[in-house]
Amino acid sequence: MVLATYNEEGNIGPCLESVLSIADEMIIVDGSSKDKTRDIAKQYGAHVVETENHPIFHINKQKAIELAKNEWILQLDADERVSRELASEILTVIGMNDGQIDEYQKKLPHRDLFLRHQRLLEERDGKIGLDSGPYAGFFVPRLNFFLGKFLRHGGVYPDGVIRLIKIGKARLPAKDVHEQIIVEGRVGWLQNDLLHFDSPNFKRYLKKNSRYIDLLATQLKAEKVSKSPLQFLNYYFVKPIKWFLMTQIRHKGILDGWQGVIFSFFSALRFPRSYWRYVKNDN
Repeated sequence: MVLATYNEEGNIGPCLESVLSIADEMIIVDGSSKDKTRDIAKQYGAHVVETENHPIFHINKQKAIELAKNEWILQLDADERVSRELASEILTVIGMNDGQIDEYQKKLPHRDLFLRHQRLLEERDGKIGLDSGPYAGFFVPRLNFFLGKFLRHGGVYPDGVIRLIKIGKARLPAKDVHEQIIVEGRVGWLQNDLLHFDSPNFKRYLKKNSRYIDLLATQLKAEKVSKSPLQFLNYYFVKPIKWFLMTQIRHKGILDGWQGVIFSFFSALRFPRSYWRYVKNDN
């Protein structure tokens, strides 16, 4: 199991605890945390490497991947937890040959939902994995915990993330906040959920959201997005309104209650907030 961290003393323990039964090695690349993250990780027997905290967090994730030595690598974030069901499934799947994995994929209870989600990711990121050859990576459906509730609507679920990869067959380009991991082989799905405690309280959500907005603003600058009145209207009105209505109505986010409404609202606000920071800081 590999992990990149920065000031995660409140998360690192439960995260490592959740993989103790399946991890032969635990590698932490820490971006010079100011809290007790490294000390706690060492208490769990993790191999900890201290380095710089880069704005693009994927740089340290890739460093952690490169340090792994076992055939299969589970890459996690500190605020994620592997359930017992997922842990058991991981051990089962990595013990299968490719023919057995093919049959396993055909019997996934939510296969259609997973493949539809993957197609949407590929529309955004391009082709993921190869059409033939050995399996080299697996998506894991992720349940996001937001203000006391796991969200299942609003386009949030299954929030598929490639977390299980074969050594030497997957890498992060480490250039973009939205980038997809590159897998040199076929990609499948696991069926049990990875639990994501990204926003257990509103204060933590706002803090992480602000860092995310900064990265988006940097990306807008790199792409040299126009500062015309038309783009102002696009980022301040068209994009956020379209996003909010799509997540609440088309993707039934309203079924997640008030948490779903708040999540959609602040998700939509990323458009005007990132555009404002881009314009303000680029002058």
